[in-house]
Amino acid sequence: MRGSYDFGEVIQPFLVQLGRPFRLRAVFFDMDGVLFDSMPQHAEAWLSVFRKNNLDIPEAEPYLNEGSTALYTVRKMYRNYANREVSEAFANTIRAQKHEAMAALPEPPVFEGMPGLIGQIRKQGIDCWVVTGSAQEILLDRLEKAYSGLLKREKAVTGLEVHHGKPHPEPYLKALAKSGFQKHEIIVIENAPLGVESAKAAGLFTIAVNTGPLDPFVLKNAGADIVLPGVQALQENWGCIFTALTSEFRS
Repeated sequence: MRGSYDFGEVIQPFLVQLGRPFRLRAVFFDMDGVLFDSMPQHAEAWLSVFRKNNLDIPEAEPYLNEGSTALYTVRKMYRNYANREVSEAFANTIRAQKHEAMAALPEPPVFEGMPGLIGQIRKQGIDCWVVTGSAQEILLDRLEKAYSGLLKREKAVTGLEVHHGKPHPEPYLKALAKSGFQKHEIIVIENAPLGVESAKAAGLFTIAVNTGPLDPFVLKNAGADIVLPGVQALQENWGCIFTALTSEFRS
């Protein structure tokens, strides 16, 4: 993968669009599928709960809808596959069942090398934040433990803090407001099309890491500026990305 991108050439149109110098000061990371290899568990939990409630959905749907709030996912699945709208109370019941199913599964592993990458990024003087649609305390509590000294709950925007989850831009706009950074100081690392759509709607440079079974064109079509085939490719190419984003701006 190294060398497959001319990162300067890819990044330059975004810098021109900004019309001002880009100064990389922070990275906003999605959590599931970027920091934790948790999407297989999420997919298994969603599929089992929907089957329990007599709704069959394609196995790819949890990956396509990853990053959105649970309420959004429940309502969308019943709208698309049962042709009916469901109440908030019913959606909350399904959400609670999904959280229970998720809690019964083994803890998802941290992606190999990601703590090291985040440690490297922080040593470069760049702040690290988390922007996730998750509202599951079991995962949010684990974030600080798994990334001890690297990521903190107070530097996160979760599904508990937004009215509109991904693909709405609110999560990333809230992260901008909460962090105090501006659009020309941020890049986003996402793994799901809805997350990419959310970040791009907020006007942010977005790198997609394809850690699931999706066709990479799904992520590109969602608006990702760069699509990499997983977190290992991100780690291998970070030096080139950092150099391209911190080089002198040329309009």
